[in-house]
Amino acid sequence: MHDRLSALLDCFRLRARVFHTGSLCDTADFDAHDGVGHLHVLRGGTLRIGDAVAGETTIDEPSLIFYPRPAPHWIRGEGTQGADLVCSSIELGADAGNPLTRSLPARLVLPLRDNTLLRGTLELLFEEAFAGHCGRQAALDRLSELMILQLLRHCMTAGVVAQGVLAGLADPRLAKALNAMHGAPGDAWTLDGLARVSGMSRARFAAHFHHVVGTPPGDYLADWRISVAKTLLKRGQPLKNVALDVGYASASAFARAFAARHAGTSPTAWLSASGASPSH
Repeated sequence: MHDRLSALLDCFRLRARVFHTGSLCDTADFDAHDGVGHLHVLRGGTLRIGDAVAGETTIDEPSLIFYPRPAPHWIRGEGTQGADLVCSSIELGADAGNPLTRSLPARLVLPLRDNTLLRGTLELLFEEAFAGHCGRQAALDRLSELMILQLLRHCMTAGVVAQGVLAGLADPRLAKALNAMHGAPGDAWTLDGLARVSGMSRARFAAHFHHVVGTPPGDYLADWRISVAKTLLKRGQPLKNVALDVGYASASAFARAFAARHAGTSPTAWLSASGASPSH
């Protein structure tokens, strides 16, 4: 099967930055203002974690806790020993509407006791985190990125998510249509054409796609085009070029489609609010 994640990861560059390794005995708070997600990897001890969406819980075994989108939350090491942690900030295009981050729960907790896929990476991560090797920060960042990639693979193969793009990519027929849209957002895709790519009838494809991915194919394609456009705009590409690259006949047509999904906000206004500079 064609690489189901490559187009998504090419568009939304995965970046991790490890900012804490070691014991945590008090409370650490995180907000959503920095626009990043967070990965907390519990090596040992007991960790209390809470947020407004998923509530509070206690984790007392080695686990991975992933916030794929910016989310206020807190963590606290419990007991006299606290918790041994590796904590990273994660950039994965949440601000541009990456469907990968949208398809994951607000907080994902994955016990590590039986996860053979992550075992080797975890051993390397902990070795780097609790030693003083040269290039430690770079190694920790890259290993955290690898862990996120392996987590996404796990979510597809283990059926962790029941609906969304990861569930769609786990379906061999829908994956063909999703790969086609992801790889060529500017093509003039139709419902009939996507159904043919998937080897399904038009009606069967439309119903199955909506059930598994959670949105009709046409809406998914429109959202994907806007997400790709946001990434290209933040990379400094001119609005006119971006519009053509994602399948719109003109910059004005793209601007109308963008405003329809952003409460009347123009692409230029969105780009300025994101902190990037418009290119002409």
